[in-house]
Amino acid sequence: MAEKNHQPGENYRYPLIINKLLATPLMDSPDREIVYSDRHRYTYKDFVKRIAMLANGLATLGLRPGETVAVFDYDSHRYLECFFAVPMMGSVLQTVNWRLSTDQIRYALNHAEAKMIIIHADFLPVLETIIDQLETVKTYVIITENGLPDTKRGFAAEYEALLESAGSGSLRSTWKM
Repeated sequence: MAEKNHQPGENYRYPLIINKLLATPLMDSPDREIVYSDRHRYTYKDFVKRIAMLANGLATLGLRPGETVAVFDYDSHRYLECFFAVPMMGSVLQTVNWRLSTDQIRYALNHAEAKMIIIHADFLPVLETIIDQLETVKTYVIITENGLPDTKRGFAAEYEALLESAGSGSLRSTWKM
């Protein structure tokens, strides 16, 4: 049986790019809930608002299009927000596999020329063993569950506080939904 050669857009109303993946649920089910591990619930409408707030907050911290953001987190709702916000603002998302050795993590961060790291507090011990060897990282954002951890490292922002400080959550005109 011969395979059909599909042309771009033939099977979908829109190109399959990151900022279009939320178009259908946002139009058809804006109030439907997204549930993360029974710990966090919000609607698609609120999810898109948080994506915009994160993108705006990261831009406020100095992240520019083309620069790399490393995300060092569990598979969480915040990780998903990063998955959309970072590429939608034209930056590069680098996911960090926390199961790698510290040498492999250091190499990956340096090789990708990460400018910013968004890190869950649980992974600070790993970061602190390599932080002096990171060549391009300038900004750190921490994700916490129970207040700021005891660490010598200064953070530009705490994740939720960054979103709160970013304003109403409308996407900048260059970051299209």
